[in-house]
Amino acid sequence: DILVGVGPALSRGILLSFWVAVSPALYFHSGEREEKCIIEDIPSDTLITGSYKVQQWDVHEHRFLKSAPGLGMFVTITTPSKELLLSKLYGPQGTFSFTSHLPGEHNICLQSNSTKLISFGGSKLEREEYFRLTSEETNSNILRWALAQTLILILVGVWQMKCLQDFFIAKKLV
Repeated sequence: DILVGVGPALSRGILLSFWVAVSPALYFHSGEREEKCIIEDIPSDTLITGSYKVQQWDVHEHRFLKSAPGLGMFVTITTPSKELLLSKLYGPQGTFSFTSHLPGEHNICLQSNSTKLISFGGSKLEREEYFRLTSEETNSNILRWALAQTLILILVGVWQMKCLQDFFIAKKLV
């Protein structure tokens, strides 16, 4: 259930805004590892710049979330003669540019590098991110416990010094 549309009333997938020459923006939804291609008739020796932003859609909150770590976009551009002009992996938000050497229909293809998008199922996480969050929580708990043990050790040491000082004063050794 992948939808292609314009505006904020979109359901699931990734929001991708892509600017090409005259067109102000294209928004479409894409599933994991799904390739979306735009065929654009471009004159020769024309500089084309594309900007995109990948965002996850939270089905429960009906809003776009910040991008997950490691989420990115693979951009591939081929010329009318099927020559590979650009093939590069970018981050969750970026800009790419190329110059057309031949006039004609250029294929601009975009594909998410994700194998499991968080946007499907709302609160589901990729296995790696879930493991990272669990590890971070465990590490913070260990740090708190170590600080508590250190504080207890210092307090017991101060208490022992006070008891020892009182003992020496009572026996008149000091």
